[in-house]
Amino acid sequence: MAVQEMTHPSVDDRKAEGLMARDRATPSSHTKWRPADDRPDPVGLLEEQDTTREPDLVPVRHGRMMVSPFTFYRGAAKIMAADLKDTPVAGLKAELCGDAHLSNFGLFASPERRLLFDVNDFDETLPGPFEWDVKRMAASFTIAGRNNGFSEADTRAATLASVRAYREAMASFAQMGTMDIWYAHLDEEELRSATRNAVAESKKGAKKKEKKEVKKTLKQAGKVAAKARTRDSMQALSKLGELVDGEYRIVSQPPIVVPARDLAVADGLSRDQVESMIRDQFRAYRATLQDDRRRLLERFEVVDLARKVVGVGSVGTRAFIVLLQGRDANDPLFLQVKEATASVLEPYLGKSRYKQCGERVVQGQRMMQAASDIYLGWTKGADVRRHFYWRQLRDMKGSADPETMTPVGLTYYARMCGWTLARAHARSGDAVAIAEYLGGSDEFDESITDFSDRYADQNEQDYNEFVTAVRTGRLEAVEGV
Repeated sequence: MAVQEMTHPSVDDRKAEGLMARDRATPSSHTKWRPADDRPDPVGLLEEQDTTREPDLVPVRHGRMMVSPFTFYRGAAKIMAADLKDTPVAGLKAELCGDAHLSNFGLFASPERRLLFDVNDFDETLPGPFEWDVKRMAASFTIAGRNNGFSEADTRAATLASVRAYREAMASFAQMGTMDIWYAHLDEEELRSATRNAVAESKKGAKKKEKKEVKKTLKQAGKVAAKARTRDSMQALSKLGELVDGEYRIVSQPPIVVPARDLAVADGLSRDQVESMIRDQFRAYRATLQDDRRRLLERFEVVDLARKVVGVGSVGTRAFIVLLQGRDANDPLFLQVKEATASVLEPYLGKSRYKQCGERVVQGQRMMQAASDIYLGWTKGADVRRHFYWRQLRDMKGSADPETMTPVGLTYYARMCGWTLARAHARSGDAVAIAEYLGGSDEFDESITDFSDRYADQNEQDYNEFVTAVRTGRLEAVEGV
């Protein structure tokens, strides 16, 4: 196998690259965005995605996207990818999340059992222009602020904070050593400290109402962390399992949770056929783990499997949960198996270097996250044209609810997400070049905030077209599921 020859430009050369990137796309060039004249029909793009999804779940996906312009945005990564392809780029690449909206950040446990805050969804990951992730993130804050009924000033403040935090964090990473960047993370203690500092700073000259919002933000952050610590396989078992004849199995809750025994009946398969299929898949998945983790997983046996609907944008893709047990029925482990399809960015950035889409997701996650699930792996499905990735279902996972946030809370959260995305990009991209491109002024911040405001307008138009498509019968939707 040919070994790629590596180049190691000096810091000065990397800074020069960042400055040259300003000639390709100035930091202010992201303003005044408008849709392309040949922009594809947004509803048509969603219909294209629907053709490869579980037909009985497509209406559920549509129903979840109908809730608000914000939930629509969560499911519209394909639409935004088509819009981003025509936007200015500086030519500086990093591993992209591909769907870096604010709900795809959250808490989870590191292998050392510490709570970390990080990007946590990588279904669309692919190397590409760093600006695409920044725009997806920033626009999500504008849309969330509007969704919450915040004033234009408060909405703008949160959006601007997310981009400023990204730029300032990248400037810090540009000064750090290579290994220091790799080990950088935001854990629970650092979150507490940052929250206390933010609270202390915000109280200076704050009005009574603002002080109440600060206290509420602090309280909410504590609740999210406390709840995350309770979310493990035992807690999942209490919600998703039932004891039958001394053995646990997954409870049937259609259409959200459909156990394998019910799927087998629907597909005309015998119990033996289903169990054999599960064992084959599990064996293939274990082979993708590093040796110590594979041997650990071999101490567990598969007990049951079910299809489980997850998220908004992912609804309709094949997703399953697997119940395993270790020493006995009181030693459970839940794994999640999600279908991995081609990234929505691939039509514009080219195919992934990984032919297996599940491996693309796993490798992108490992590159961007400060620490990753020890059980991350991948496999092909029984239908070898389908690819999947595996991970723990609940491993102290927690996320903030943007709809309950105050303006102060959304702005604080925006800073956390901006810092985190910059750290993720600095691991795979050139922090020195990107920081030099971004510069020390707020030119880039203002430019992306302007883009976000305009894109939020477009998102609302797309949402209205989507709702009309449902009301007129072009699309089918099941609401409230």
